[in-house]
Amino acid sequence: MTESDMSAQEWNHKGCEESRKGNLSEALSYYSNALKLTEDKAEKACLYRNRAGIYLQLSDYEKVINDCNSALKICSKALLQRCKALEALERFEEAYQDAEIIIALNPNNEDFQRVVDHLREIVQERRKEKLHISAQVSEVLDLAFDMNANEKEREIAMIDLLDLACDETGAEEIFKKEGVSKIVQLVKVEKNKGVICSAIRIVGELCKNNISRTESVMKSVGLPWFLEIMNSTSIEKVNASQYSLQNVLNTYSGVTNKLDSKPDEALCAAHKKEIDTILLCLSYSITSRTITGLARDAIIELIMRNIHCVTKLDWAKRFVELRGVQRLMEVASEMEEYKYKYKSSMDITSSTQTITSVCLAKIYENVYYDDERTFINAIDEFIEDKLHSPDIESKVRVVVAITTLLFGPSDVGNVVVAKERILEMIFVMAETDDVLQQTVALECIVAAVTRKNKVDAIINQNVNTLKKLCQSKDDSIRVRALVGLCKLGNSGDSDATPRPFADGVTKKLAEACRRLLINLKNQKNMREWAIKGLSYLTFNAGVKQELIKDKRAIHTMIETAKTGDQSVLFGMLTTLVNLCNAYDEHEPEMIELTKFVKYYFPEKSELDDDNFEERLCVLAKAGVISDLVNLARTDSQNCKELMARVFNAICSEQKLREIVVQQGGTEALLSLALDGTVEGKKQASLALVRLALTKRPEVIFPGQLLTEFVQPIVNLLNPECSVNENCQTLTALCNLAKVNDSMREHIFKEGVFQKIEGFRYKWDYLLRLASANLINILILSREVAIQYFEQDNSRVEYLMLLYKDENQDIKFAAAAALVKLTVANKEACKKVFNSNFWLESLRSLLTNPSNNIQEMGVIFVLSMIRSVEDVAVKLIETGIMELLRALRNKNSTVQNENIKELTSIALDAVAERSSKEALIIIRWERDTACQLEQLDLLNRLEIKLWVYEHSKNLVPLNIYSEFGRILTGR
Repeated sequence: MTESDMSAQEWNHKGCEESRKGNLSEALSYYSNALKLTEDKAEKACLYRNRAGIYLQLSDYEKVINDCNSALKICSKALLQRCKALEALERFEEAYQDAEIIIALNPNNEDFQRVVDHLREIVQERRKEKLHISAQVSEVLDLAFDMNANEKEREIAMIDLLDLACDETGAEEIFKKEGVSKIVQLVKVEKNKGVICSAIRIVGELCKNNISRTESVMKSVGLPWFLEIMNSTSIEKVNASQYSLQNVLNTYSGVTNKLDSKPDEALCAAHKKEIDTILLCLSYSITSRTITGLARDAIIELIMRNIHCVTKLDWAKRFVELRGVQRLMEVASEMEEYKYKYKSSMDITSSTQTITSVCLAKIYENVYYDDERTFINAIDEFIEDKLHSPDIESKVRVVVAITTLLFGPSDVGNVVVAKERILEMIFVMAETDDVLQQTVALECIVAAVTRKNKVDAIINQNVNTLKKLCQSKDDSIRVRALVGLCKLGNSGDSDATPRPFADGVTKKLAEACRRLLINLKNQKNMREWAIKGLSYLTFNAGVKQELIKDKRAIHTMIETAKTGDQSVLFGMLTTLVNLCNAYDEHEPEMIELTKFVKYYFPEKSELDDDNFEERLCVLAKAGVISDLVNLARTDSQNCKELMARVFNAICSEQKLREIVVQQGGTEALLSLALDGTVEGKKQASLALVRLALTKRPEVIFPGQLLTEFVQPIVNLLNPECSVNENCQTLTALCNLAKVNDSMREHIFKEGVFQKIEGFRYKWDYLLRLASANLINILILSREVAIQYFEQDNSRVEYLMLLYKDENQDIKFAAAAALVKLTVANKEACKKVFNSNFWLESLRSLLTNPSNNIQEMGVIFVLSMIRSVEDVAVKLIETGIMELLRALRNKNSTVQNENIKELTSIALDAVAERSSKEALIIIRWERDTACQLEQLDLLNRLEIKLWVYEHSKNLVPLNIYSEFGRILTGR
């Protein structure tokens, strides 16, 4: 029968089968198929309940509630599932209402009564808390809005009110007590910046994840209120209003603050008009001449962050159609240092160019497949319009805008700059005597030099112009020309042009950059370009050694990068990467650039010079780590990658890891490992692994954050990585797994076993041994032993395969894991027989020359004999019993008394089975000590053993680990 011929009942049956096997995604699909095929109400109710049960296991509680609501329209049997989902979502009052109905329908059910009692306690406690919060809100509100009260007390009260607003109960109380209207009135007259900023953020918290309050706020205060507050020279006020408006947009679109959060299509559609109005208003505000540079940055950031969240509304396409790209290019053409030179200038900040370039990239990314041509046409239209004007200002603006474009959607920028008349115009401007024209032309050239096929014209025709400008009397022009030449080398054509510099010039140029850095009289942009120059010159080993001695220059470089300009931050971080040798050995671009530096600057210039370890120590002790921790909040993915590289390089030195931990590096590394480029996340995760190899995880990873470090470390496991990287990662996970059962279960849930199985065909024995060690520790958890190995037969077979390894350490580790598994899990005993070579493996265990492995073999057999009857019978039928008798024989070559005692226990168990006597089940009573005849022997062996009670609960008896340097890691 084909799937298209199946009935709803047959799909339902398949769903139930897959559910029992634990294949939840398949069961979900089958129940959904069945629902499409039936109109019978009773069948529908049953199917909705079945599917809700799957969603409950997947922790998708909203879908549980939806399916239960559908089922409850037909019958009342879905109440319990909905109750559980509501409780999981902390909607306790609603869960309690369901529980009361359930107990009314089943008054004698003790389990249901316990659920009701539990929820009643929570609800009553929450009611008390709500009354307390209500009184607290009233008290704080009175003080915060009392203009006659002490200013400091009012500021503290407003902060307390903000804390209350972060809680749903507190937010509702503030809203009910007309907190929004009070805030609107307060902001008009308040002078204290701290009070104002807290008040604005309170409005944002009230809007957060609550549609009804958001709609009320937007109706009462409106979008103009947010924009009016945003138009400020106070970064705190701008950030507060931007945060609040972002919360409004998030609530309308269903986006949360989680990294992988996506918009809710239904919410976006329902609030299309509101989202459209906000983004439209923001778009037209981009080029306003009446707003501050900070406000402009905030508006562009809001567009950038939300353009992709309204994909279903085609807002990126509309933005292009409404000439939004042209308006962004207008902003892109502005220059901070010359904003007073031209009457038409807008107010901008040092970050405006970077923010605008990223926003342009986001717009282009969202229209690339459908409206790429429209985007490019908008760029061309802006340029043509400017070039029609004969004045120099228009040409300057065009070049600055192209530079900004090159930092964003570089493909578009490269197409524009490669046009013959554009490139010709840029070099004509570079050859004038006008410093402004020279400056913008050089900046555009530097931005344009990215790939070889885009810069051939610059290399072949205009390198002499750059060489000439390197001799300029103006330091800022010289530095820009230098950076341009260095970037030209990145094309990989290291012998295409004649050598422009004589020996020794590299160090002189680096010295000039350092002087520009430490001379505080210089303009800020001079220091910024000096940093960019050093980012290329520090490929030279001699330059590195001189720079590392100049702590003042390094400090100034880092402080300058803190001003917020992403391009400066990138240059500073590139310099640190060079100082630390924190690049990959086989990065083609880096190697080609090094060839260039060697060719043009003949002094020693190697990627892997001998003194980088010393430089790492100097940087770490100079406080670079704490600086990186502060800078890790950047939104730039490329900058995050560079930071991760520096952190990882520093962590490669064991003596510096203590400093990293002390200065807050672990939390910064966690954020870098969770968000960034693929390579950046890898570098940060490798640094975390190195930290985990040094000290106890509880010391390195603070408090509740401990479990959050598991995911990035597990993600490092990859057959494509080097053996050394994978072994280090596995060892770090072993250290984490030793913390407690909760940590072992968390590692298991991150899918670590699936990663380990990817190594089963790897030839390196260290990797297989490290994998076996981790399995040993993880299955100390009862939950891991049950959940993992009951789902897949191949996982027991994997351990059997590991035991076949020629290496004795791996044999021992695999044997230890098999012992613990079969002792812990009766199902695992059954699955031993699914292996084609189980009997061969058992015989090998019992005859192995290693006493430790022989012990494991005997315990393995013993646990199988004591498991379910059919397993014991099948084992007894083999020749294994003869081997046991031979081991117990007094004339045996076996000298180990533990092996002989264990063998006797195993043979006694066989005798009990053979005489059909009942298997002794050891009960574990809560207040009664465990009784076991061979307890002393097991204590000596120190091996963890579980047996089943009648209730099928696993019972911890003891820990064994005489087999165990590997088991315990000691």
